[in-house]
Parts: sequence; structure tokens; C-alpha cells
Amino acid sequence: MPGFDLWELGWNDELAENLEPGLVPGRVAAVHRGAFDVWTEAGAVRSRLPGRLMHDGLDVAAGDWVGLGDGLVRAVLARRSAIVRNAASNQHRLTHGQTLAANVDVAFVVSSIGPDLEPRRIERYLVTIWESGASPEIVLTKADRLEDPWPMVAEVEAVALGVPVHVVSALTGQGCDALRARIPAAATAVLLGSSGVGKSTLVNRWLDEEVMATKETREDDDEGRHTTTHRQLLVLPGGGLVIDTPGLRELQLWDAGSAALDATFADVEELAAECRFGDCTHMHEPGCAVLAAVETGKLPRKRLDSWRKLQRELRAIAMRHDAVLRKEELRKWKLRTRESRARTRLR
Repeated sequence: MPGFDLWELGWNDELAENLEPGLVPGRVAAVHRGAFDVWTEAGAVRSRLPGRLMHDGLDVAAGDWVGLGDGLVRAVLARRSAIVRNAASNQHRLTHGQTLAANVDVAFVVSSIGPDLEPRRIERYLVTIWESGASPEIVLTKADRLEDPWPMVAEVEAVALGVPVHVVSALTGQGCDALRARIPAAATAVLLGSSGVGKSTLVNRWLDEEVMATKETREDDDEGRHTTTHRQLLVLPGGGLVIDTPGLRELQLWDAGSAALDATFADVEELAAECRFGDCTHMHEPGCAVLAAVETGKLPRKRLDSWRKLQRELRAIAMRHDAVLRKEELRKWKLRTRESRARTRLR
């Protein structure tokens, strides 16, 4: 198999400087159970973590730059961005984030125009992406299904403040080329969204071949089945890369900061700055500009409720993280105490 030009995959001088001597650079194209497809100058290789790093739970995701040694992933280079959600497994929900894609420049939130269109879900995606370091953009697919999609587009634009919104149809080609132009050479995009919204269909159109499997959605609710089974990095003709992802049933937030929430709800934050009291909770205080905007219809009640819900969720996450950190520090202290006592007995 021919090798890859790493510079076309996004390699740069900073990454080269941080690669340990003796290691071979490569970019993770796909993650399987316990194994990784890695693109290198020598070609695509199947690799895995050594036992120690696997035991330590080293996080490796599609889009990561790694250093290989003896065919194994010995190091993951620093990421410039990482889209992370709370792990879906109940076993790990409190302590582990799941990286959906790494080193992404632009993240396309994909939703079909129809029953699947949900502004509250889009807000959640935007908080996650703003926190990641990537730039969010909204992609509304299947535009051919409606004679007048623009009222729905306006509804999305009202919650995606300052974020580009693209209206496309992979069937007719509407908007597809313009969206493809948003991924320049050596840049990486990722497609995020529910099943059946047309992520893989869009990728196949860009590639001009059926690379990613697709299935029809159900006519009654527009929901699709999970066809893409893993996150896959793909090189686009003419330069640029895209990561296709399986459909997400939910997107639980993971350790997002207040800046990400502020960027998503810039309209609420702008109103909050006009409140009479600097510590206004926007619940019942007199002179609250946020509540006044809701009363006049300037700010939709659902928008405020979503902001409050995500605020509560982020506070709960922060509290759980603090509890986990305290528990880990206690465990380390107990371990050091036992080791110290053992050394004392040996003397």
C-alpha cells in the first residue's frame, strides 16, 4: 500500500518538534476495539497500545497524531482540538470522557430538515464544539424534501448565533460544493449528528464513490439506523480531510467551561449584562433584563430554559469531577502511607 504525505494530512513543524526521537509519526484514521488504523509515510498500518499505556487508559481517537515504535502506539501528540462527550457507558459516566474526534478545524453539526430538527439538541452540540477548540458550523440536509425550508432555517439561525448555517441536498447537489469548499487543503472537518441525517451520503458525494455505507431512513419519523459503525478519517479529492462518525443518540456534556456556554448563548449573556444586580440569578430578581426579555417575547422561554438546564448540567459535572479528584488523591495518599509503613517495618 502506498504511503501518505503527512503534510497533506495536517502535519506541521510544531508536531515534528514534539515527536520523541526514534518514533515514527502517523495519524489515526480509525479506532477499533483495542486496535488503530494509522496512516504513515510507509503506508497504513494496524497498531495497538502497549500493555502499560492500555492499563493507564491512554485516550486515542480518530484524528490523533501518534508516535509509533516497534509497531505500537508509544505516544499521542498534543491535540489542537478535541471533541469530547461524557462516556455513554454507565460504568464510566462519572469519570471518563469519550473523544469523538481530535485535531479538528471545523465541526459540522448535521441535522435533516424535518422531524429530526431540534434546536435544543443543536445548542448542546454547539456548547461541546465551542469547548473543543474547533469552529462549529450547522449543516441542514435533505433540503429537497420541503418546498420552503427557510422558516426552519431561521429557527436554527436563532439559536446558532454567529455560526454559519448551510442548507444542502445530497440528492440534488444543492449547497454540497459550497460546503465542501469549507474544508481547505490539510484541514480536517468532522460530521456530527444523529443517525439518518445524511452524514455518510454527503461524504460519498464528496468522494464521488460509495465509501461509507448508507441506509434509507424511516418515512414516519425520519430516523435512521446506525450504518457507520466507527469513526473514519477520509482524504477528500483536491485536499482536506473529513471524519465521518456513527449517529449519536445523545450528546452528554463533558467538562465544558462557562466560555463555551457564553458563546452558545451570547444573546442571554448580552441581556444578563443589563440586569440591575451583578449577581442576578435571572429567576425572580427585580430589574432582571433576561426575565423582561422573556415577558416581551424578545427571548423565547424555551431558549432560557435550555440555558438554565445546560448550566445545571455543567455545574453537576464540575462537582462530580471534584469528587473524583478528591477520591483519587485519597487513594494515592493511602497508597503512599502503606508504602511508608512497609519501608519502616523493613528497617
